[in-house]
Amino acid sequence: MFVTAYLAFIVLMGLCVTLEITARHLTSSQAIQTAVANPAFRRFQKLFLKAYLLALWADWLQGPYLYKLYRHYNFLESQIAILYVCGLASCVLFAPVAGWLPQFLGRRQTCLLFCLAYSVCCITKLSQDYFMLILGRVLGGLSTSLLTTVFEAWYVHGHVDVHDFPKEWIPVTFGKVANWNHGLAVGAGLVANLFAEWLGLGPVAPFLLAIPSLAVCAWFVLSEWGQEDRQEGASGDKNGPLLNPLNAPKLQMSTWVRVWRSCLDGLRCLLSDRHVMLLGGVQALFESVLYIFVFLWTPVLDPHGPPLGIVFSCLMAASMAGSTLFRLATSAPYRLQPGHLLCLAVLLAFFSFFMLTFSTVPGQPRPRESLLAFLLLELACGLYFPAVSFLQGRVVPMEHRAAVLAWFRLPLHLLACLGLLALHGEVSGSGAGEAGSGTRHMFAGCAGTMLAALLAIVSLFTLGRNDADLRLEGTKLEGEI
Repeated sequence: MFVTAYLAFIVLMGLCVTLEITARHLTSSQAIQTAVANPAFRRFQKLFLKAYLLALWADWLQGPYLYKLYRHYNFLESQIAILYVCGLASCVLFAPVAGWLPQFLGRRQTCLLFCLAYSVCCITKLSQDYFMLILGRVLGGLSTSLLTTVFEAWYVHGHVDVHDFPKEWIPVTFGKVANWNHGLAVGAGLVANLFAEWLGLGPVAPFLLAIPSLAVCAWFVLSEWGQEDRQEGASGDKNGPLLNPLNAPKLQMSTWVRVWRSCLDGLRCLLSDRHVMLLGGVQALFESVLYIFVFLWTPVLDPHGPPLGIVFSCLMAASMAGSTLFRLATSAPYRLQPGHLLCLAVLLAFFSFFMLTFSTVPGQPRPRESLLAFLLLELACGLYFPAVSFLQGRVVPMEHRAAVLAWFRLPLHLLACLGLLALHGEVSGSGAGEAGSGTRHMFAGCAGTMLAALLAIVSLFTLGRNDADLRLEGTKLEGEI
């Protein structure tokens, strides 16, 4: 497995480079060319990317060795499952808080809170106390919720309200973030492997390495973003409310009322539109099993001795390949529909979980087949996320999008928690000879979940067969000549 992991990494990186070169030749945008030629936009974009990419880097560094660290502390698989459940539950609890905090503290201050909370989360990994590790998972859930909301909120506010750049340029920046994000994930696996295994510093090393990145991120937010905010303040806008102590309770109450009304409006939109409900079902079913995969890939492969950091880089490279394939497939020469690619992604995910039910038979493990299945699953993820993002932009109304997506995440995290709790119960109640059967049963359940997601996709596109919003511009509807 050691040699297999390195060979897979070399092949996948060669594939990614080839696909990326091809995609750049075939895809171009007038908006991108105009935005790149604007020096003020480039300067503001660079200001944002320096801080945000450091935050993403610190997040990815913690991915390869989390499960390995808990095993290093001699916790049982059932105990580790509870730790993961605590992290998912905190994501559910802190999701509305992450939307409210920027309005109360201000966007820049909330970014600083993210850096502080995630640094403390990393420090807790030095402790072998179970309850301290639970606290770390709770802080990790808060940090993840903030990472996925507040940085982008600061950028969109500055882009539209401060600099008055065209809204069409916003995807230029987030497209660049997506490209960098894949590269950061691959690099994080390599660096984590270097410190944890090659230098022999152990699985806690990547977590400690993330702290300096968070500190530098906080410095950029405090200094460079502070200059941006002072310029903004000179024009009369203060990047979030400045609280008068006498008016603070009223402001908090009005903020909570707005958040509550937004949540209710999002729920009404979700329940009144079948397109939105079916798309939410697809997202909840698909993404919940990804959390199961994040928990299980290490215990499936680690007993066979692969370098986990390199395996993590392979998985991220496979996801990068899938994302680039999506760009190629939807470009002008091919014009494949995102809905068709979403179906393909779900089918690939089903096939990968189906493979895993046979490659993880207790007493007869086949780690190479399991690694191949995991790579196929990550390839499916690379196709899935841009496809579902396209459909969300077409199906979910803009004014309710944030609230509706928050409701989407609620069943997603609940399903993932239930899956991990079911695995915890099966592992706890099984004997030594049956310890591996719980993993196999869980993969079989994930395969069934993918079939349910496929049925939801078929229902969505049967309902919207002649809906132009579900298709790329310039393509013909059914029955047109």
